[in-house]
Amino acid sequence: MTTAGHDRGITLQRAGRCRGVPVRRLTVLYDPDCGLCSHLRNWLLRQPQLVPLDLVPAGSGRARALLPGLDHSTTLRRITVVGDRGQVYTDDAAFLVCLWALAGHRATARRLATPAGRPFVRAAVLAASAYRASTGASAREVPPGGPPCDDRCAPPG
Repeated sequence: MTTAGHDRGITLQRAGRCRGVPVRRLTVLYDPDCGLCSHLRNWLLRQPQLVPLDLVPAGSGRARALLPGLDHSTTLRRITVVGDRGQVYTDDAAFLVCLWALAGHRATARRLATPAGRPFVRAAVLAASAYRASTGASAREVPPGGPPCDDRCAPPG
């Protein structure tokens, strides 16, 4: 995945290919139609940050302008974080890099990144993704000829 990010002058690359490249800022793409995602967005904003986090609605005009080379339909299905040098983190890696960016949670991120912690991270990401799929923006997409949005569209509560 190497596509130019025109306005930032960056090339998007999977985070694993960017080892040793410092991360000075992260763009966290979140689903504003998902109650859990919005809650986590607000929680992230309240935390002291070692690496600044920009929280941008996934698939929005702003996200498309900031990251024109990113597959934005995928960001509505997968947790996605993009570093200032084009590093793209998805799923487990996105969850971990968000924790790593926070002053009070960097040590936790390091522990969870170990082989012993990875199953917990995977389970948390799968649970969040399942919730998001049933309540977020991707749940509102109606397939051609499909039924209109039903009670799946409303967030629980």
